[in-house]
Amino acid sequence: MTQGYSNVSSLNSLFANIFEDAVFVARERNIMTSLVTVFNDQTGDQTRTNSTYPQISASSVTEADDFSNPTQFGKTSITTLTPGEIMAQVLLTDRRIETDAQAARNDASLELGMAIADKIESDLLGNFSSLTGGTIGNSGSTLTWGHFFAARAVLRGGKVPGPYVAVLHEYQWYDLAKAVAPTATVTNIPAGMIDDIARRWYVGTIADVDIYTTANITRTGGTAAVGGMFNRAAIAFDNRRAPRLEPERDASKRAWELNITAKYAHGVWRPTFGVQIKSDVTTPTS
Repeated sequence: MTQGYSNVSSLNSLFANIFEDAVFVARERNIMTSLVTVFNDQTGDQTRTNSTYPQISASSVTEADDFSNPTQFGKTSITTLTPGEIMAQVLLTDRRIETDAQAARNDASLELGMAIADKIESDLLGNFSSLTGGTIGNSGSTLTWGHFFAARAVLRGGKVPGPYVAVLHEYQWYDLAKAVAPTATVTNIPAGMIDDIARRWYVGTIADVDIYTTANITRTGGTAAVGGMFNRAAIAFDNRRAPRLEPERDASKRAWELNITAKYAHGVWRPTFGVQIKSDVTTPTS
């Protein structure tokens, strides 16, 4: 081999670099895991259950009243997270490795990382349709700032603690941006970090709600989407096994299979802590 990759031992560094770069790409392309509740302390296939106590209400009493309306203080399960496994694969032929090792590493890293990131992101974003704190807008309407502030009001009215974030489809944000260009109030963080985030997904803070955009929200019928405004406790990501890369030789193809897998659970955690934001997301033309 012209690049010196003649056996498994000499290929180990190549595979290790592909794995490290793929994980880096996955993290760079993923926004939702930084906006939701994350669990990292459990392995295996067991489910994770979220249980809550009932809300206790106080009432007026008079002197010598024998209070007879106690609250049964027991836990109630509100959601369960069930883990699953995802996988992606890249095939690198001997000829590709022999003649173009560095580019092969870069290309494989990019594709594997994007595959993992997009799957995790899409799974988490798909939980917006299961939020039960309220539903604002509808599939046939253009998103307006009225919808945005209505979602915030519903959260506040429901006594959902802040801070809040809104994650919208790129075309939902387009409708808001087209209607008016509000001045975003950024938080007190280093300017370099603000610039770095802004180049990706963060678009501003309006009425104390941090707004992010993404194209990974699935469009229904190509013309509608569900975004969300929520407290981070509304949705959970339960990491059971970090991404793992395993090379496997396919001698008949004179190639290496690079198999990357990850295991996690996801779902709504406190479903009433988030509001669905529905709107039309027809591809813009002007």
